[in-house]
Amino acid sequence: MQDVLAVVTVVVVGLMVGVEFAVAVFVNPILDRLPDDGGLAARSDGARVLGRVMPVWYIGSVVLGAVWAAVSWGGPGASLIVSGAALLVVSVVMSILLLVPINSRVATWSRDGIPADWKQQVNRWDRFHYVRVAVIVAAFALFTVALA
Repeated sequence: MQDVLAVVTVVVVGLMVGVEFAVAVFVNPILDRLPDDGGLAARSDGARVLGRVMPVWYIGSVVLGAVWAAVSWGGPGASLIVSGAALLVVSVVMSILLLVPINSRVATWSRDGIPADWKQQVNRWDRFHYVRVAVIVAAFALFTVALA
């Protein structure tokens, strides 16, 4: 059972890392290069869609990591699993304190009603997101090493 839990945790966290990495490195930079602020509507829609999905994914990943850590407590690789789960908790705290407030604003924007500093806000979100991606990549790496 512990092996199944380990594999499920690595797969779920790995997929989350892939999505967040793609958003950071590919999707948002592509949207930002669209002419006439064309990416603004896409960012707003993405904030609404991913704003509903990602909290479940993040919390689910934390729960899986915590359960795996509890089940493997005292065994080989337990410190890696606990460290990975702790990093996922850090990513959730970062999300709540830094990214969600900006994301909630972006989700309400339309071409008719955007703040004057909207570019600075999305750039700030992007910077925080890069750090969060680094944190979840580290968690994924720890989980993967523990699984091996």
